Amino acid sequence: MRELLAKMVGKKVDIFCGGSSSLRGKLVKVDDTVAHLVDEDDRMFYVSIERVVVFSESPGSEQRAGFVK
Repeated sequence: MRELLAKMVGKKVDIFCGGSSSLRGKLVKVDDTVAHLVDEDDRMFYVSIERVVVFSESPGSEQRAGFVK
């Protein structure tokens, strides 16, 4: 998992850790046991790599129903 996450550094990702636990942010660093993400409010999050169940690259744009950008 660490090697796969390391390939995504610099990209916006969605990380799912099971239950209702999921995060979206820019992956800025992956070390031996922790993935470092920054969300859209510039808050830093640290995720234990061993807890990651699924991750994917986030969609490029966020289009919400009823709003026009």
